[in-house]
Amino acid sequence: MELVAEPLTKAAFASFGDVIEMEGVNPFTINQGFAERFNDLANTDVSDEGGAVNISIVVTKPRPMPITLQVMERHPLGSQIFVSLQDRDWLVAVCTDPKDVTSYRIFRATGRQGINYGKGVWHHPLLVFEPESRFLVVDRKGPGKNLEEIWLGGDNSLRIRP
Repeated sequence: MELVAEPLTKAAFASFGDVIEMEGVNPFTINQGFAERFNDLANTDVSDEGGAVNISIVVTKPRPMPITLQVMERHPLGSQIFVSLQDRDWLVAVCTDPKDVTSYRIFRATGRQGINYGKGVWHHPLLVFEPESRFLVVDRKGPGKNLEEIWLGGDNSLRIRP
């Protein structure tokens, strides 16, 4: 089955988490008028079972074309934020049930958008078009099992048309 990417919007992504972008957010001036701050762009939810905030940078590379989804993952104990550090488009693949192909959605994010997967949301690892694509990641660290994976494999793999 082939899935077609749709534009990433706050409304379309709402059931999976937050779209992180400055559009539609009223900033306030800081640093003696030399900067604008855009607050409350996403809800970080990582404290279950003694978790704490982890901030990291991930450098990733493109998968072979055509892109095939082979694994879905989720994090039951915390949300997970990805913000592109470059102005490069990328893809976001989510679903409500990895075994139900009709529940999958593919979004094309701009390099000026980030996403925050809600706790327990099924998603594919980062999908980028260019090598050495960098992302700021805010997620959970600490005790407990916070990663579940389902391998799709074989006839259950899904292709993406960006």
